[in-house]
Amino acid sequence: MTFEIVFVLLSLLGMVAALVADKMRPGMILFSVVVLFLCAGILTPKEMLEGFSNKGMITVALLFLVSEGIRQSGTLGQVIKKLLPQGKTSVFKAQLRILPSVAFISAFLNNTPVVVIFAPIIKHWAKSVNLPATKFLIPLSYVTILGGICTLIGTSTNLVVHGMILEAGFEGFSMFELGKVGIFIAVAGIVYLFLFSKRLLPDARPDTAVPDEEMEEGEKLHRVEAVLGARFPGINKKLSDFNFQRHYGAEVKEIKTRSGQRFVTNLNEVVLREGDTLVVMADDTFIPTWGESSVFVLLTNGNDPDTAGKKKRWLALILLVLMIVGATIGELPVTKEMFPDIKLDMFFFVSITTIVMAWTNLFPARKYTKYISWDILITIACAFAISKAMVNSGVADSVAKFIIGLSDDYGPHVLLAMLFIITNLFTELITNNAAAALAFPLALSIAAQLGVSPTPFFVVICMAASASFSTPIGYQTNLIVQGIGNYKFMDFVRIGLPLNIITFIISVILIPMIWNF
Repeated sequence: MTFEIVFVLLSLLGMVAALVADKMRPGMILFSVVVLFLCAGILTPKEMLEGFSNKGMITVALLFLVSEGIRQSGTLGQVIKKLLPQGKTSVFKAQLRILPSVAFISAFLNNTPVVVIFAPIIKHWAKSVNLPATKFLIPLSYVTILGGICTLIGTSTNLVVHGMILEAGFEGFSMFELGKVGIFIAVAGIVYLFLFSKRLLPDARPDTAVPDEEMEEGEKLHRVEAVLGARFPGINKKLSDFNFQRHYGAEVKEIKTRSGQRFVTNLNEVVLREGDTLVVMADDTFIPTWGESSVFVLLTNGNDPDTAGKKKRWLALILLVLMIVGATIGELPVTKEMFPDIKLDMFFFVSITTIVMAWTNLFPARKYTKYISWDILITIACAFAISKAMVNSGVADSVAKFIIGLSDDYGPHVLLAMLFIITNLFTELITNNAAAALAFPLALSIAAQLGVSPTPFFVVICMAASASFSTPIGYQTNLIVQGIGNYKFMDFVRIGLPLNIITFIISVILIPMIWNF
């Protein structure tokens, strides 16, 4: 075993341990590992930086802005209000109206803003119709994930794998190609939620810390739930070491941690983490002041968010439709023949859509940088470099030989199943994009050593890296609904693990039937 292989393996083990420990942001952890590879001569400066100019990574960045334009137009808020049944209804009937529609929406939009907008509205609506919000919020997060796996732009993971495929010299995915298997997984997942979510999810867990409104010193204060984002300055500090009231003018009454614990006493001793939900008492200025700040992922006091006028809503919707239709038509052979000098792909149309949204003030052009999740982009860019290091050092070939040796005489189908399990475990423990980065070179080496097409392995990475259902920490939307739904960690395990298994079975059976080895 060479020095390069040992060095890369130890570095990757350290990376996984650091990601699980959650002491630093994923982007900085991956960047640190990439710098180590650069210092060891495993990566050249050019190879280290190639991910930062990758078309898939830039497409993800622009899609953040498109999603923000849709969010600020108020289109999503209006959609969910029309979907929610008014008057007496049941959990099943309400889910029947909500879940398929949300899955469809999330196939074309970043799922985080979808959950950020829909979750508080659904929670407030559930209270008004005397239904437990706990029966809707985890399913809301899950269907955004299920919808995302159906299209190329539904999740950043698909675009990352697509970019790696192009870098490796293969033909990438078309707009709806992943939907050939994704739609079966989505339908099966939604049916599963229809049948079992009422039984497996807990009944309502009321908020105990403070009522919706309190009067203190003659001033009317409101109960606000705030989900902490990555840029919150008090991350990894005790509440006593970070004066929340001095910084934000609100008093913390309760803390719901990402592990599912709730604290209403001894709050000053609680260490704050990204994804924790704080219940605070604040005045009417708190949400308008901090609503656009990146330090909070979500702020809600139970009231419907303000929406823009009808013209902006229609403009945002039309631009989104034109972007999707344009990218789909641009992939057709006849279109490629008509415009041989212009590549009319998703990158082309999302670039145009972003500029038009900025010009028409669908999102504030002067503040465009704050709407991009830079840590995700750095994670993606570094993922390309880590994948390259695994190839350069020989780690990918060595691990692939080891995996093939474990499954001698079983053929590529068993290896496909093993790759799904490995990728899915990494996704639940670390991040979806880091999981894809580790799995992709393995897929490439396994296919090369077996002498089969790598496409089925590429597709299974997309499905496995997105199927984060069993833990709240694997996906940001799970963290968001955990806090405002008062879920415990085991609630996700109970309902999410069968969904992981469903995704695994459908993927392993259908992918080889659709994409031949």
